[in-house]
Amino acid sequence: MEAAEMEIDDDLPEVPDCIASMVDRSGSVESKRLFLARRTALEMLRDRGYSVPDEEIARTLPEFRAWWGEKSEIERLAFTTTLVSDPSKKVQIVFCPPEPVKIATIREIYRQTEGENLSRLILILQSRILSRARESIKEIFKLKVDIFQVTELLVNITKHVLKPKHEVLSAAQKAKLLKQYNVEDSQLPRMLETDPVARYYGLDKGTVVKVIYDSELTGNHVAYRCVF
Repeated sequence: MEAAEMEIDDDLPEVPDCIASMVDRSGSVESKRLFLARRTALEMLRDRGYSVPDEEIARTLPEFRAWWGEKSEIERLAFTTTLVSDPSKKVQIVFCPPEPVKIATIREIYRQTEGENLSRLILILQSRILSRARESIKEIFKLKVDIFQVTELLVNITKHVLKPKHEVLSAAQKAKLLKQYNVEDSQLPRMLETDPVARYYGLDKGTVVKVIYDSELTGNHVAYRCVF
């Protein structure tokens, strides 16, 4: 190929600012992954009814990198808060090290959190968790432990344009619904406990969710699903 053919065309249009802003040219991939996962986790806590300061969620990637770069220790990513409706119920987010999670890791997390009087714990993994370590969680912890991979939290699935809106019914709302339609919860359409939305909201079996569809594809209607 002639040298002239390899020259860059100076007349090519510039990349629009709206697209250029999406390109991350500074910092590490790891720091961006941790930033995105932590932000989604905080949004998840807020959607579950926990108290999360606006400034925590509004923190930008450059701000996170400046803060993270001062002292890049995985323990700094932890976050503890309480339920707005019941401050006695406390939850903590814990990021695990990038190595495969072993029983020793689970025991160390237990040692660090046992004095926190938690009612729920959320573990965010950067690698795989060994089967024996996963089994040990139920043996060691006496509270509900949610487990997510970092890759599952890079995007908030509830904000996807095609995802219908989900509203979790209270016990009173559920009772009113069942009475209104004269049905048992087992007769409602089911949502598995492993469903991404159920996991996002931390729903337990028996919880009823109101699903609101509003798009050209699905039309406008409401459905109810019970977690099993």
